[in-house]
Amino acid sequence: MTLRARIIAAAICAVLLAPLCAFTPSATSNVGTDFIVTAAPIYIPLAELHGRERFPRGAQLLLVHNGKAQPLVSGFAATADADLSFDAGTVLFAGKRSASDPWQIWELTFKSGWIRKVIDTSSDAERPLYLPGGRMVWAQRTPFGFQIQTARDGDLHPEVLNPTAGPGILPLTYTRTNAFPADIIADGRILFESGFPLGSGSTPELYLVYADGSGVESYRCDHGPSRWGGSQLASGDIIFTHGSSLARFTSPLAHETPVAAPRAEYAGAIAETSSGEWLLSARKAGDVHYTLNLWKPGDPSLKTVLAERAEDLVEPVLIAPRTPPRRFPSGLHPWDYANLLALDARISLAGDLQRAPASVRLETLSAGNHVVINGTAPVESDGSFYLKVPGNQPIRFALLDRNGTVLRRQHGWFWIRGGEQRICVGCHSGPARSTDNRVPEVLLHTTTPVDLTGPLAHASLQLSAQGGNSK
Repeated sequence: MTLRARIIAAAICAVLLAPLCAFTPSATSNVGTDFIVTAAPIYIPLAELHGRERFPRGAQLLLVHNGKAQPLVSGFAATADADLSFDAGTVLFAGKRSASDPWQIWELTFKSGWIRKVIDTSSDAERPLYLPGGRMVWAQRTPFGFQIQTARDGDLHPEVLNPTAGPGILPLTYTRTNAFPADIIADGRILFESGFPLGSGSTPELYLVYADGSGVESYRCDHGPSRWGGSQLASGDIIFTHGSSLARFTSPLAHETPVAAPRAEYAGAIAETSSGEWLLSARKAGDVHYTLNLWKPGDPSLKTVLAERAEDLVEPVLIAPRTPPRRFPSGLHPWDYANLLALDARISLAGDLQRAPASVRLETLSAGNHVVINGTAPVESDGSFYLKVPGNQPIRFALLDRNGTVLRRQHGWFWIRGGEQRICVGCHSGPARSTDNRVPEVLLHTTTPVDLTGPLAHASLQLSAQGGNSK
């Protein structure tokens, strides 16, 4: 018997003592491995980006072994959000012991059936994902909606590459809106969902952030229709859903490309099998609930793997070892501020400015969610500027002419981690743009950034947190 088979057999003996559920496996489709899936009477896609409940009538994790579905754990009022460890020996999940409890993070060890609480907070903690090095990330409900947090598992031996990246609970997102993790990609970054423009918009979009909260950016800057449910394939491509269709990000292209999949409504969170087939959740025409399906790219139809007339089946997770992502070595300094060098603020996907703006204005958000001016700094004739900015809070920039008129303002917000030193090409320039290979003019004058870490006195703008319009 293989190690994986022994693990599954032990899990079934130790944990799965409930009777068979009333789920209908398909005799025509074979996934080739055991898997976990979330079953729920109602699943509401994108509810998390509005701070609402994805499973308003509860949910249950099922282990599908030899085509038969059984509860993964007993003694819980609700379970969801399974994520398998890299060696396939344990699984993180969100659970409620009683229906009135908030969602919390738990871990099941397959071999022994031991279950322990990993995260214990007073509000919902959902969508846990393993990171290498004994860390994990999850979505924590806060007064500003779901925010992504990380911590080292206290049950493991202490091991931190850089104290500024841990070891306690560390927020990774610093917006005033919802952010929800989707996957950990091969280079160690966290793929997450939030609205576009980041921090102010409502169109679902996919973003990336490093495991210490630095380097936040859009995965691609071709912002179009809603996209969510991102998962990385073995090829490195990111597959995601628009709801009624699938699309992908692939390394050579700076924009998404469509996936010619059968017509259906897709829930996202695709699992790729060892044979290259995709295990995915879809609701075909006429169906009330999402079913679990197997699809080989290029085939004309989906093959049903598991269905239940009264349950949505979503978020499949294969039980198989996987390659850990790269472990990110944080380079943050122990500062409460950050340095930002812009190479050419004239460059933008919205259209390049024909002349350099005279100055750049830094705006932040107050505790009451009002826009505050932190100050201005000159912009050189080549479009470069160098700033010292506050860390770990929402910020955005506005470019001004010599009269102080706004030429262009960021529609959304982003953040820079305290201790981060960041270089950007231009204002939302996209991954396909770069500046000339030359020293920015601002660095020819000085290597000391202009300090914009403190707000100007009485400079609160009469603007909402959504911000004004660009001119």
